[in-house]
Amino acid sequence: MSLNRRLLTDADFEEALQKGTRIRVFQDNHIVDASSVIVRFDEHTVVTQSTVSDLMYHKRSACEFFDLRKR
Repeated sequence: MSLNRRLLTDADFEEALQKGTRIRVFQDNHIVDASSVIVRFDEHTVVTQSTVSDLMYHKRSACEFFDLRKR
């Protein structure tokens, strides 16, 4: 079972980026990205990648981001 931790601050996103942990992204209470890693982020956008050719761009203000950690 995994432990979900919400990513809110730049430090949270930087930690997930450096560690390469998988994240989940929710938008309007729906999962839009189930298991990907953060490639890049800034104050407006988070870029995630789940496969070699699959990049997704998420607005930070419109989405919720959760770090997936194993217990």
